[in-house]
Amino acid sequence: MKSWWRKAPAAANDERLNAEAGGAERALRRLEWTVIRRLDGLLQGDYRTLMRGTGLDLADLREYQHHDDVRHIDWNVTARLQTPHVRVFTEDREMSAWFVLDLSRSVDFGSGRRAKREISAGFVGVLARLLTRHGNRVGALVYGTELEAVIPPRSGRRHVLHLLHAMERRADKFEAAPTQKGMTRLADLLKSAATLMPRRSTVFVVSDFLSEPGWERPLGHLVQRHEVIAVRLFDPLELDLPDLGLVPLRDAETGEQLWVDTHDAGFRKRFARLAAEREATLRASLARAGVDALELSTSDDLVEAIVRFADMRKRRTRIGISGVKAVAA
Repeated sequence: MKSWWRKAPAAANDERLNAEAGGAERALRRLEWTVIRRLDGLLQGDYRTLMRGTGLDLADLREYQHHDDVRHIDWNVTARLQTPHVRVFTEDREMSAWFVLDLSRSVDFGSGRRAKREISAGFVGVLARLLTRHGNRVGALVYGTELEAVIPPRSGRRHVLHLLHAMERRADKFEAAPTQKGMTRLADLLKSAATLMPRRSTVFVVSDFLSEPGWERPLGHLVQRHEVIAVRLFDPLELDLPDLGLVPLRDAETGEQLWVDTHDAGFRKRFARLAAEREATLRASLARAGVDALELSTSDDLVEAIVRFADMRKRRTRIGISGVKAVAA
C-alpha cells in the first residue's frame, strides 16, 4: 500500500496551499455566503444531531433498534427486561469526520445547470467548513479510477481549501482522459477506508453508487467501527427519460455509446421500471447496513437538503428517547 501519511516540509506546504487558493478559495467563499450563512440560522441547536462524537458519559438507556451498534447493548438491562436495550451516551463535541469521495467519471453527469460533481463539492465544502469552525478535524479519501489521495484529518479553513482543491484536481485529470478503465469499484474504496481510519469517526460516503456489485459487505464492515452516512448523488434524468426523440447515450465510465429512441413510450417505461428497481435495491442495501442516507439531486437546494436530513435524524433520536421513557414508566 502507498505511504499516504508522509509529511511535506512546512515551507513546501505553504507554497502549495498558496498555489491552490485560486479556484478553491472562490468556491468556498461562494458557499460561505450562499449556503453556510443560511444554515447558521436554520441549524441552531441541531449541530449534535448532524454529527455525533465519541464521548463516554452514560446519558440514558433505550430499546435496541436495527441500526444500533451492538457494542452498546447493556446486557444486564436486556436480561432483566427480556428486550435488548442499548446505552445512550453524552457525546463529545470534538470528533473526526472523513469524506469518502467517489469522483469517478459517472459523477460528471448532469442534465441541468449542475453536475453531480458540483453537488458533491458543495456538500463537502459546507460540511467541512461547519465542522472545522467548531474545532473538529476533517479528512478525505479521493477515488477516481483508484484510491488516488488520502488527506489526513486536520482543522482550519486552509485545510478545507486543500480538500476542495484535491477535488478540483481530480476533475482536471478527467478532462484530460475522456473515459476511465472499467466500472467504478466502490468496494475497493470502502475497504481502503476501513484500513486507513484508525479511530472511530463520522464517515460520509459521497457517491452516486453506480459501481460494480459487491460494495455492500465492505460498507457493513465500515459501519461496525464508524458512524456512516451515505450521501447519494443522482440526477433526475437517471430516473425518468423525457420524450426527446432519437438521442445518443454514452456510458460515462466506459465510453460506450448507443442511439436510443426516447419517443418510444415502451422504451421509456422499461427505463423507468429498471431505474425504480435499482433505487429500491440501493435503499434496501443501505438500510440493511444500518446507514442513514442523504439523497442529493442535481436539482436540489443544498440548504434545504441538509436541513431535511438534520430533521430526519432529530426525529429518529426523539423516537429512541420516547421509547426509553415508555420502558421506564
